[in-house]
Amino acid sequence: MPQIAGKEVGPIGFGLMGLTWRAKPCSQEQAFETMRAALKNGCNFWNGGEFYGTPEYNSLVLLERYFEKYPEDADKVVISIKGGVSPVTHQTDGSPENTRRSLNDSIAQLKGRGKIDLFEFARRDPKVPMEVTFDIVNKEFVQTGKIGGVSLSEVRAETIHEAVKHVKVHAVEVELSLFSTDVLENGVAAACAQYGIPLVAYSPIGRGMLTGQIKKIEDIPEDSMLRHFPRFKPGNFEINMELVRQVEAMAQKKGCTPAQLAINWTRAVSRRPGMPTIIPIPGATTAARVEENSKLVDITDEEMAEIDATLSKFKPAGERYPDTVPTNT
Repeated sequence: MPQIAGKEVGPIGFGLMGLTWRAKPCSQEQAFETMRAALKNGCNFWNGGEFYGTPEYNSLVLLERYFEKYPEDADKVVISIKGGVSPVTHQTDGSPENTRRSLNDSIAQLKGRGKIDLFEFARRDPKVPMEVTFDIVNKEFVQTGKIGGVSLSEVRAETIHEAVKHVKVHAVEVELSLFSTDVLENGVAAACAQYGIPLVAYSPIGRGMLTGQIKKIEDIPEDSMLRHFPRFKPGNFEINMELVRQVEAMAQKKGCTPAQLAINWTRAVSRRPGMPTIIPIPGATTAARVEENSKLVDITDEEMAEIDATLSKFKPAGERYPDTVPTNT
């Protein structure tokens, strides 16, 4: 079993974002059922955000209500929360004032029912020296026991090398999927391996594209934020569906679903020399989808070689994010 912040976690985690950060969130009852299914299936590393939804209904509010109903689960999960975004500018703000605000608000929203094991700024703030931000987080929150520790999100290799000089980094969360393999080649995964830091792979099923559920653009709801992502735009979408079809064919041959192949591929990358422990955190809004996503599938070296050959001939069309969103910070 992998470990994060000194606690054992399942080989596959659970992303909370979709439960609260969408135009029409699922019912709280359905969210609770999904969360219980995640825990039951061994997905006890839960990843959420202070800004995943409104202040009235975000990951932390949902967690507080869940632990109110199921207090016995509070010690069974390891919680990672993204924050550090200014409620005024909606940009990452690593200033002392916003650092304290974000952490204090996040802790307060849990109402003492659960503890934040890891806190991470959603992006690095280029305007504030890293040591200023981490000095506050470390001295005022980690060392006082208010939170468990620090992780990093959507960072480049240089940021990891710099961060470890100022604070103990317990995890690095970056995008990794069959569509997004950059971190395996740009030094991010290598830096994680160098310092023994687990790599937390978000969007391992390509924001849903690798599930096989999306066949055409019309399958994406018009109010979905995916409509603004370059890879889902007309022209790019059709090119990217070529990889989806190949993944579907490989999954059918293996006797698993495309999502299971995609999720377990990220885990299998961990076996390779120079790679860190990789923990994928697929999101889901139904218990059935959690059941599917949590299944451990062994991908052989021969199958990995086949996937390598497929990826070597395919270049995703479109960037990972719209131009307005900072990446590789």
